[in-house]
Amino acid sequence: MPTLDSRLDGVVGTAAKTLDRAFGMKTVADLLGHCPRRYARRGELTPIASLPVGESVTIVAEVRSVSDRPMRNRRGSLLEVVISDGNGELSLTFFNQAWRAKELRPGRRGTFSGKVGEYRRSLQLAHPAYELFDDIDTALMSAEAWARLPIPIYPATSALTSWQITKLVQHALDVLDPVPDPLPEDLRTTAGLLPLGTALERIHRPDFDEQIEPARRTLRMHEAFVLQAALLQQRQFVRAMSATSREPGELLADFDARLPFELTVDQVDVGRRIRADLSGAWPMNRLVQGEVGSGKTLVALRAMLQVAETGGQSALIAPTEVLAAQHLRSITRMLGPDLAPRLMPTLLTGQLTAAERRRAALRVASGQSLIVVGTHALLSASTTFADLGLVVVDEQHRFGVDQRDSLRAKGSSPHALVLTATPIPRTVAMTVFGDLDVSTIRSLPAGRAGIQTHVAPVAERPAWFARVWDRVAEEVAQGRQAFVVCPAIDADAGGGSGFSDDADGPPSASEPADAAPTRTRWGVVQVAELLSGHPAYGSLRVETLHGKMPAEHKDAIMQAFARGEVDVLVATTVIEVGVDVPNASTMVILEADRFGVSQLHQLRGRVGRGGVPGLCLLVTESDHGTPARARVEAVARTLDGFELAEVDLELRGEGDVLGDAQSGVRSSLRLLRVITDADMIAEAREAAERLLEDDPALLRHPALLEAIERRVGRAERAALAKN
Repeated sequence: MPTLDSRLDGVVGTAAKTLDRAFGMKTVADLLGHCPRRYARRGELTPIASLPVGESVTIVAEVRSVSDRPMRNRRGSLLEVVISDGNGELSLTFFNQAWRAKELRPGRRGTFSGKVGEYRRSLQLAHPAYELFDDIDTALMSAEAWARLPIPIYPATSALTSWQITKLVQHALDVLDPVPDPLPEDLRTTAGLLPLGTALERIHRPDFDEQIEPARRTLRMHEAFVLQAALLQQRQFVRAMSATSREPGELLADFDARLPFELTVDQVDVGRRIRADLSGAWPMNRLVQGEVGSGKTLVALRAMLQVAETGGQSALIAPTEVLAAQHLRSITRMLGPDLAPRLMPTLLTGQLTAAERRRAALRVASGQSLIVVGTHALLSASTTFADLGLVVVDEQHRFGVDQRDSLRAKGSSPHALVLTATPIPRTVAMTVFGDLDVSTIRSLPAGRAGIQTHVAPVAERPAWFARVWDRVAEEVAQGRQAFVVCPAIDADAGGGSGFSDDADGPPSASEPADAAPTRTRWGVVQVAELLSGHPAYGSLRVETLHGKMPAEHKDAIMQAFARGEVDVLVATTVIEVGVDVPNASTMVILEADRFGVSQLHQLRGRVGRGGVPGLCLLVTESDHGTPARARVEAVARTLDGFELAEVDLELRGEGDVLGDAQSGVRSSLRLLRVITDADMIAEAREAAERLLEDDPALLRHPALLEAIERRVGRAERAALAKN
């Protein structure tokens, strides 16, 4: 008899190819893991005389007449069957199914189910489902049960309908060998779960509604437990690897003694955990998540100093040239004139001149530089390290799994520290699933004035567009600075500015945008032009910044802004992370609905970093009630990055938890959902930890071992190893 691991072509024949093409199914387990997304009803038993049009009904009736005739306006035939329940008559129509006349003979009784339609003022059922009986009593008894029987509705395609999937699933269930249960009996008993075989039977062909939820809950726990066991096994593999122990020493003590401020409670706690990790026998794999400006870079630098104590090197990879350069300046400044020469912080980016890059690469390869900061240039095959002991990934959502892994491969089992201000959905999922050690910095350094965030819906309130620019000018008049963020460099370069054909150009910033079309496209070029003609900006110093500028030009503009020599900086998201200008008070984000929750939160974090209160204006033309508007309003509602991570998770999905996808488009989860099932996941984790502690190789739990092998394939295992 087939098992869950049996190939589908040996169970469902030629339909296996269609299942594989449509859903990537290859085994019986894949087919039975394709659960109904909802359940339909055939409808209550209804007399023909009172049938409601448009509703699904079930009727007990007798066939009175059958006729088959060719259709007038197209090829094929129409089979019409008239049925009666003794008080009224109803027609059933079947297109190109003349063969049904052999079984739907006059005098046959049965139950008929479908949606009531109307044709030429007469009621009819088109292509109804039916079941025939020999006598009316059997028909009535069966009809009542049949009407209550839930009908599974599966995710389907044009090539494979839900009812076709139903037939294949039911056939697989009929021939399936008894299913071994991977859950430990004590967990199943404590949680009140069904045996796996029973749960599969009831999720796919329940006898009544009350059977569905216990089956679904059982399968969710199975999924949680198997995935937790797989992740915990992966952690065992990591901890079986050896890493160079990096004990703290004088470097870290000297650095701490020179700090002009006290570390926050969270920074001290996270630092203590990292110190213990780096001193351990296996590689650290820790995520530090903290609000924008909470001091994650300082925590990372203290870890680098601990690694440098034993001659090890640390590599910090940042997503942009601007951020990498700023990190280097910040680290050099924090180290001071005594420590910086000893560690020789080095910048390695793609836009260095050939001579600069050779010198930097030599310092890194020889081990002279113990702290290396760079962009994707660090991933180059020509970049080698003498003793890479720590990899720090800043804003990990900007790097793929393979990129992070290629950097770690440049050392011998180096420790890994991932920093993020707003966890992306995939990271939240991995966090809940316990694949990483997680530390959180919630407290902000003293002296932060906070940020107010407002949505400016200029499509609904056109006058607010002008008010946005006036508000920026008012802040600058008080001696402060402002960012204006655009979704593009040049809106016109992408095939049109987005303005209507009869518009002269962008609406004036000093006038209400009454003439603005439904979709305005703003680029750095257009905003710079707009502000150059605004009467309030004649004396203001406005500069532009974007990713296509030469590195030296970008760096010069950012340094000028940091020195207060620029009043308004019009930029793309090149300033998204890491830019630190305490005097910047205002952030305007145009077409805010084009950005994700994480990006909006990151951008907002560029203001309110000093004693100056922050103001963030999210300008949008998206309609109220749309997902795009919901993202913008969620960011305006809270400053809590962890709450926003959950919003992002709900909007985008948890991502491919077992693979390398960064969003929820192809989630590897089936029934389980990270936010709603967090408690169940935690319960499964505790149970899996107990089981693996007692039986690490799962020698006494072969069903669980098989379930893990079945659920976590070779590609997923490789992705987990990279993480």
